Amino acid sequence: MATKTDRLEARLTRTQRKRIEQAATLAGEPVSAFVILAALDRAETVVSERASTVVPADYFDRLLSTLDEPDPAPRLARAARTAQQRQRTKAA
Repeated sequence: MATKTDRLEARLTRTQRKRIEQAATLAGEPVSAFVILAALDRAETVVSERASTVVPADYFDRLLSTLDEPDPAPRLARAARTAQQRQRTKAA
């Protein structure tokens, strides 16, 4: 088991503290263990809900095919031609 050295503090109202203590007692756990498990459970929920985006397969396939199709970029093409012309001029 890893040694626990980090601390996390929180300010709470007396009512919140009493409620947490009551819940920990009912769960048969020390308050600190109860708080840690509750926070980890909430963290897992938030991360799993918000860290990735799930879309239907057909939407994902359309997205990828759209990304594979190049957009016309006339200004970029013009800048590339200009850069090539400058390189040719310098080389000559």
